[in-house]
Amino acid sequence: MSGTSHDSIDAAAARVTMADATVHLEPLGTVEVAYPPALRADLVAALPPSPTTVEALCRLDTQIGQAFAEVAARAVDELCGGSADLVVSHGQTLFHWVEGGAVAGTLQVGQPAWVAERTGTTVVSDLRARDVAAGGQGAPLVSAFDVLWLHDRPGVTAALNLGGIANVTVVAAGRDPVAFDTGPANALVDAAVVRLTGGAEAFDRDGALAAAGTVDEDLLERLLDEPYYARPAPKTTGKELFHPGYLDEIFAAAAATTAAVHGAGGAAADGASASSAAQPSPGADLVATLTELTARTVADAVLAHGATSVVASGGGTRNPVLMARLAAHLPGVEVLTSDDLGIPSQAKEALAFAVLGFLTVHGVPASVASCTGARGARVLGSITPGDVWPPAQAAVAPPARLVVGASAQPAVPDTAASPAAVSTSVSVPSTLAEDQR
Repeated sequence: MSGTSHDSIDAAAARVTMADATVHLEPLGTVEVAYPPALRADLVAALPPSPTTVEALCRLDTQIGQAFAEVAARAVDELCGGSADLVVSHGQTLFHWVEGGAVAGTLQVGQPAWVAERTGTTVVSDLRARDVAAGGQGAPLVSAFDVLWLHDRPGVTAALNLGGIANVTVVAAGRDPVAFDTGPANALVDAAVVRLTGGAEAFDRDGALAAAGTVDEDLLERLLDEPYYARPAPKTTGKELFHPGYLDEIFAAAAATTAAVHGAGGAAADGASASSAAQPSPGADLVATLTELTARTVADAVLAHGATSVVASGGGTRNPVLMARLAAHLPGVEVLTSDDLGIPSQAKEALAFAVLGFLTVHGVPASVASCTGARGARVLGSITPGDVWPPAQAAVAPPARLVVGASAQPAVPDTAASPAAVSTSVSVPSTLAEDQR
């Protein structure tokens, strides 16, 4: 899969089985491949608010599908011993159509037929559309994984993903789980770094720029005025809103406000400071301010739901400044990464989609209505047959929990299994527990 940062294609392999209402997940490894520069440039050029063409969409659907197919094939060979039962391909989100807080449609490209042809493996794809058709936001779908994984932790746990966009799933005993996008995680920081470095850097490596800068409190307050943050959950957003031009809009609005004030009240007493208020912050200060924006909006969302612990994953966990600022805004809240609980933080979303696809081929709903806002749980995705259909299984009841680790594998012969699943997502179960690694 490739997320809202659209910088690389990530594949995770896992052995997935289910018995006694428990999903057992054994991560087998990951493969991360950078997008070819020309393909990434074409992808970025097609993202909103830029105009595009049907020809460009067709080319992207094909070329991204081919790129995903190569990564999936590599994951099957390197991580699954050359054989997988299932590939789960999220695709690349190009547009998430939101009107008045409701999601009207969603578009992920990366034609799964290329993956099925290259690997010979059945592919589950297009997982978001069914939830949208059922009245849901189509996201965060990873909430189903979070609920199974974290439901028995004490207190109130917030699973946090720090990709291009940040999303949380809040899980607590005795109440319905809730999930939503909090706003930008890395999206605006990445956009600023690309602009400041002329494209030489795509992200704030190790938080170096943020560490060297000072937060511009005036700019931060303007950014926090974004109406999205005050909307109730469930809600989703993306680069349809938090795109690279978003900062230009903020600066333009600030300049217009300054001009209006000066027009009404005469010349400013301090022309220099009035002028600087409408200008972008110096580079490091801008990155520090955008990093603080992510920390503040995530912390505000988590605290509003009474979280006592946060389990973070995604690329943002590699940014020590972001993680430190997040912890500073969450006094008394335990801040962990998914690595601490056995899930590699860079592979968590891909592993989650492997589980969702596993549930799909077993006919099991893989969404949580209270998290996405749908009318009910639904079996997700579309299936592109491979050369061999995944092993047939008897009807399986919806699971109640998820356990991570090889030692958790059940030693029973009637386990529902899917050998390796690759996400692009890959799952690897075997029908017999004794055959599982």
